[in-house]
Amino acid sequence: MSKALVKTDFNFKGQKSVYHGKVRDVYNINDEKLVMVATDRISAFDVVLPKGIPFKGQILNQIAAKFLDETKDIVPNWKLSTPDPMVTIGVKCEPFPVEMIIRGYLTGSSWRTYKAGAREICGVKIPEGMKEHQKFPKPIITPTTKAAEGHDEDISKEEIIKRGLISAEDYAQIEEITYKLFERGTEIAAKRGLILVDTKYEFGKKDGKIILIDEIHTPDSSRYFYKEGYEERFQKGEAQKQLSKEFVREWLMSNGFQGKEGQKVPEMTEEIVNGISERYIELYENITGEKFQKADLSQDLAQRIQQNVNKAL
Repeated sequence: MSKALVKTDFNFKGQKSVYHGKVRDVYNINDEKLVMVATDRISAFDVVLPKGIPFKGQILNQIAAKFLDETKDIVPNWKLSTPDPMVTIGVKCEPFPVEMIIRGYLTGSSWRTYKAGAREICGVKIPEGMKEHQKFPKPIITPTTKAAEGHDEDISKEEIIKRGLISAEDYAQIEEITYKLFERGTEIAAKRGLILVDTKYEFGKKDGKIILIDEIHTPDSSRYFYKEGYEERFQKGEAQKQLSKEFVREWLMSNGFQGKEGQKVPEMTEEIVNGISERYIELYENITGEKFQKADLSQDLAQRIQQNVNKAL
């Protein structure tokens, strides 16, 4: 099986601390910069699966870097450089404890909630009579809290402001930026024959300015449909052809796993792992319109990252 980076334990120049997330490991350099390593770990239903996916970290890191560059005219972002295929170095900000999820279509968890009878998500009213994968009259924002551990929770705009998680003034700004980023992402996707269905953005503050942080428009943070055949499939009530991590969730669900207590992750055979890796490469090429260049795996991945980051710092 190809190599996959699932664990990191670096000691970079000026390193003060490290945060190990579900997929990314973030190293704090002198409280000024962050070194974000996109590992090959994969998570679904807020659970990190037992095996890594070769090239997944490189794919996510390079897609995010590309879209950060393509949206910096809308909002400043945290990225300074990408010294390694799996690494972005950026400025350290004070993050807002909320993820801004924006949805253009009724699908995924929002459809499951709607199907169960809810007509309001995160304080946003949803019209009666909608069908799965139907386009909303206007994209809706359904924020979640950013949990340090466990599950993120849905929250309304009113509750965010009431609890003092974000000031009313800052929220108004990030709401406006979220709509603009989604519009840009939608335009870019359309050029590739794709529909940007939903995505999430995270923001922070640096020197009083709002900054876009973390990944953007990747298949881990976003869902894409293929534009061709969308309308036909929708009219027939058929499943949409997707470009997202949803295929991993579907494989898990079909094998009786949804992250609930007592459930066991199905066996990830070499065939399954390599199949997921190939799907991620397909995602990359479709989303970016570029051929994916696999990084050289002959050198130890951790050693390569350590050398490249230390040179950049």
